[in-house]
Amino acid sequence: MKLARTRSAAAAAGTVLVALALVTACNRESTSSGAAGGADKPAIGIDLPRSDSDFWNSYADYVKKDVKADGVNALPLSNSQNDVTKLVANVQVFENTGAKAVVMAPQDTGAIASTLDTLASKKIPVVSVDTRPDKGDVYMVVRADNKAYGTKACEFLGKQLGGTGKVAEFQGALDSINGRDRSEAFAACMKTKFPKIKVFELPTDWKGDVASAKLQSLLAQHPDLNGIYMQAGGVFLQPTLALLEQKGLLKPAGQKGHISIISNDGIPQEFDAIRKGQIDATVSQPADLYAKYALYYAQAAADGKTFKAGKTDHDSTIIEIPNGLEDQLPAPLVTKDNVEDKTLWGNNVG
Repeated sequence: MKLARTRSAAAAAGTVLVALALVTACNRESTSSGAAGGADKPAIGIDLPRSDSDFWNSYADYVKKDVKADGVNALPLSNSQNDVTKLVANVQVFENTGAKAVVMAPQDTGAIASTLDTLASKKIPVVSVDTRPDKGDVYMVVRADNKAYGTKACEFLGKQLGGTGKVAEFQGALDSINGRDRSEAFAACMKTKFPKIKVFELPTDWKGDVASAKLQSLLAQHPDLNGIYMQAGGVFLQPTLALLEQKGLLKPAGQKGHISIISNDGIPQEFDAIRKGQIDATVSQPADLYAKYALYYAQAAADGKTFKAGKTDHDSTIIEIPNGLEDQLPAPLVTKDNVEDKTLWGNNVG
């Protein structure tokens, strides 16, 4: 497969650009290519999206390792800390320092369109990781099928509960395509396959404290809650387990009163919770493959290579999307039956 105004106004604008660049410098960390020939390769700008999630911290570690191992000529990494304003400023620095391609993971997928348009006008291709921008051209989205996350969670919980019960759903930010995809798929599956299960949708904006507070209120009204779907274990797992333990509701799987829990992410902490019977399953987002193929496609883009829709040689499928292509990487369901599988990245961290 072939890889398919006036001077015063101008002065003010310049001041803003300088200020943005100075602010961005505080969010940057140096990294070296780690290979002798790295400096001869096209420069790649890489923005990390946040550092308040175990999943994204693992992704950042994989990026740093792969940059060195693969001899990527990476500009100093930046971290936009879940702030689209910082992301825009960081990208602007990449533009000004010679980036030939940019890797980003915009958490607000609706607010990045104008930045993507600017990059496109300068012929700087973009690889978007985990999230798919709503508008604006992208060279490649490196992502798993997030609708499948919601469907897998629904089918697992539905079977665990025997088709009846009450489930709390910690929804991610609905201004993110990932939050929307997981929520819409979960709702559609529940409505169709398990109509006797009552789902309480709890928007959280990907914040663990918000999820915990809403769960506490829900439990006061519905003490017979017997299922939870956490759309991101990296932010929801610890506060959820802490609250359930505080209330005496953290019963191990198989014991009367156990609340069936499925998560998304595949971090080591989720695997430990599965082993202890605290939660029942998670869908493993491939943090290692996100890093590997984000860098792979960024270098390919900078080299002028092209890709097309179809099966790949790494067990995934590239699909066409309205604003580019998306490589949908595999994301397996992890339960007590396969939690020790050494091919899962969550078993190979640290």
